[in-house]
Amino acid sequence: MTQSRGREAPSHLAKDLEVIRRGADEVILEEDLRRKLAKGKPLRVKAGFDPTAPDLHLGHTVVLNKMRQFQDLGHHVMFLIGDFTGMIGDPSGRNVTRPPLTPEEIAANAETYKEQVFKVLHPDKTEIMFNSTWSEQLGASGVMKLAGTYTVARLLERDDFAKRFAEQRPISVHELLYPLMQGYDSVAMKADVELGGTDQKFNLLVGRELQKHYKQEPQVIITMPLLEGISGDDKMSKSLGNYVGIHDPPNEMFGKLMSVSDVLMWRYIELLSFESLDTISKWKQEIARMRQRIEKERTSPGKGALAIKTGAGGLIDAEFIAQILCLEKGWQEPNTLACLERAASAGILQDAAKLIEAYRRLRHVEGILRRWSYEGETELPDDPAPFFRVSVRCGFRTPQDFREAIAAWRKVIREAYLTIMS
Repeated sequence: MTQSRGREAPSHLAKDLEVIRRGADEVILEEDLRRKLAKGKPLRVKAGFDPTAPDLHLGHTVVLNKMRQFQDLGHHVMFLIGDFTGMIGDPSGRNVTRPPLTPEEIAANAETYKEQVFKVLHPDKTEIMFNSTWSEQLGASGVMKLAGTYTVARLLERDDFAKRFAEQRPISVHELLYPLMQGYDSVAMKADVELGGTDQKFNLLVGRELQKHYKQEPQVIITMPLLEGISGDDKMSKSLGNYVGIHDPPNEMFGKLMSVSDVLMWRYIELLSFESLDTISKWKQEIARMRQRIEKERTSPGKGALAIKTGAGGLIDAEFIAQILCLEKGWQEPNTLACLERAASAGILQDAAKLIEAYRRLRHVEGILRRWSYEGETELPDDPAPFFRVSVRCGFRTPQDFREAIAAWRKVIREAYLTIMS
């Protein structure tokens, strides 16, 4: 490993800081980070993962991506597998004690982590470490000395501990030790920077304080946002079923990601991709312009209530709904109606029967317009006499009844369109 990275000339420092700050929730303390970077030496960057489940998901890759950025900037990345702390169980964000895993379960999960992280990190630039290496060597006396560096009052400042204490929920002694053991990892690894989710902030701060106690330069803390699951409600979690696994089959990944809302999609792109923020901003602008153009075409003057295929609530809206469903679910249906009927059978669409009926009715009108005297046209005639003939042909006694029916069908389709686009 080179001792000088060569990038830390003043002209590169601001650029590196911009890359590091991207997507981060907090940098504690940024002046410390600036000072460390200015030394021009590779920083020791740490992130720890307890192998409590066999698979990593996209939520984990938010931190992994930040580690990859540090690698690309020439720093030394340490991926820590918490095989020792995993047997304690991280209490972060928990309102009950997490059941500990067996050593066999931890070992099996740790092996899968080693394989999966290299989908993001450079294998030849990543040091895999296990905290059992130093934690087991502490022994009972070492743990007691470590416990003596922190008070119960300080540990109870954690939001989750404070809430459980106030609600008189049990807090096990081993849970109180968890932040100390995680913090000691930073001491053993001599970390310059530690990465973690926002729910890890307390534990990361403990590591910073312990480094001061052991006469080390305190690490910089960078917290990353918790990625929302594909439903957009809670954080991504395998237990909630709202996750996209790193090892999921491609078709399954595609189907899950197609269900992500437009708003959440941009957050995924910003946190999970390596595209520049300028490029992402241009994408947003291009899509906004495209949407405006499409909406203008759909609702342009001269079509409106006379249009059957275009315009708000026209057949194209229903066809678009079917296309989205087929993409999300991986269906291969022969036509729009077949897709809508399948969605209705699966209970996916709200008021599916009304939507299908409205689509059938408008298609019937379109067929009459094409076959009768207005062949090739998908707009109703604006002349009263031809309009009357079309309304009678479609089974209506008066043109007014016909107009009201078309408006009702279009309203059903438009509401379904807006729901699926929200």
